Amino acid sequence: MDSAKWLVKAMLLYQLSFSSSLDAITPQHSLRDGDVLISTRHTFALGFFSPVNSRYRYVGIWYHQILEKTVVWVANRQNPINDTSGTLSIGSQGNLVLYHKNHIIPLWSTNSTLTHSKYSTARLLDSGNLILVQNDTTYWQSFDYPSNTYLSSMKIGLNRTTGLNRFLTSWKSPNDPGIGNFTYIIDPTGFPQLCLYKGSVKFWRGGSWTGRRWVGVPEMKRSPLFNYSFADNDEEISAICELRNASIISILIANETRKMQRFIWNHQDRRWAKIWSAPEEQCDYYGHCGPNSNCDETQVFDLECSCLPGFEPKSLETWSLRDWSAGCVRKPNVSVCQHGEGFVKVAGVKIPDTAVANADMRLGLKQCQHKCMRNCSCMAYATAFSESIGPNGGTGCLTWYGDLLDIKTYRDAGQDLFVRVDAVVLATYRKKGGVSKKQMVAISVVSVAMIVSFAFFLVRRRRRGNQIPEIWNTYNHVIATNTIDQDQSMTCVEIRKWYGPKRHRRSGESWFSIFLHHIKKTN
Repeated sequence: MDSAKWLVKAMLLYQLSFSSSLDAITPQHSLRDGDVLISTRHTFALGFFSPVNSRYRYVGIWYHQILEKTVVWVANRQNPINDTSGTLSIGSQGNLVLYHKNHIIPLWSTNSTLTHSKYSTARLLDSGNLILVQNDTTYWQSFDYPSNTYLSSMKIGLNRTTGLNRFLTSWKSPNDPGIGNFTYIIDPTGFPQLCLYKGSVKFWRGGSWTGRRWVGVPEMKRSPLFNYSFADNDEEISAICELRNASIISILIANETRKMQRFIWNHQDRRWAKIWSAPEEQCDYYGHCGPNSNCDETQVFDLECSCLPGFEPKSLETWSLRDWSAGCVRKPNVSVCQHGEGFVKVAGVKIPDTAVANADMRLGLKQCQHKCMRNCSCMAYATAFSESIGPNGGTGCLTWYGDLLDIKTYRDAGQDLFVRVDAVVLATYRKKGGVSKKQMVAISVVSVAMIVSFAFFLVRRRRRGNQIPEIWNTYNHVIATNTIDQDQSMTCVEIRKWYGPKRHRRSGESWFSIFLHHIKKTN
């Protein structure tokens, strides 16, 4: 089997040796189907290709020295050629133009404003960037119009001056590089954040920039392979990721399978190795737990969704059945406006969707707290740059005035979110001594037991045709510590999660046997 594969690859290389190899496209030298334009160090190649199980021809860029053809950019994504008559050439206006057959109607063009065709040259750089230049000035580059693949040193984001927005879009399918349904983009609305959209709906949120990384991508904190940079100014909102070692080959793909995936080429095994993917867990999917809730997959008994302090499930019936979509609402008959309210600090989370956040980069944390306290509609606040100083010397201030969406807890990453609560809830978290680990497990057991019991109760009630009475709210299990800011008239206390042993239910094992197991361990 292996010898047969190598024979096929050898035949492909043999055929390529008879095709024409160019170092530039000029008015005198066009690229025809069968020709390849190769970068200086033979890293990348530009030419015509057909996807797997497809007869259509496309102009694309791929790694030249990797036998497993990996296409990283496609020109005519929406206009394939159905034969081998394609030609990529410098047109009369100096643009790169793709024709087929009669050369009358172009299938694709760089569509730039240029002076004259005789000064235009197209070259492929070893970065994988195809550029169109005149007199040493670059007028167009493929890096400004990515397909589904992010390469090292590529910039994504919005140019506020020109309106150019660089983002990735998935292929339609493995054999159709047309524009698919998933878009990887820096959303400039509100406070900029990294998102993966499915159509026009958020599917996964990488979150806002913390000063060193995207808050929803904690793996960036531990990566020794890349350098990251982010800019948000009058000219642009952009992010760049560069490989620290030029000998490493790595790509980030917006996959048609609903995931962002990063791969590294394994030279020894001669294959792509996946090193990161998102979304992966239930908590990664946008708004999995609904509004005003927190998603934490490290929770005991796998009940990943819990309401934020001061909130309760909007529908306890659906909540008990593990349908979290309705989320949580503020507890009834409470006041959070000039009645002794304060803030509870929820530590180590992906802060809520910042598209609806108000940003003031002049403020530090204490000033941010004052700002939120003065406005009774302010639901929560957080620092904008939690891992660096902002452009104006402060850490920046983010405030939310509506539902808090898409919050996720991390073990050793995330930011601090300060949630507005009423005086009663605040007093609960201010009790000195907090909650012990044994009590923590006991509270967890009781909470789960209540939900499971309520689920049984619903089934029995439905069978009898009776209405469901109002059920009391279950409390989130937390460890509260008295962390009052003595410098302010406002009060803020902190929630710190205790990560107990996570035990999964074995086949045939009842929930109550698990309860007994954990109770025994805490006694």
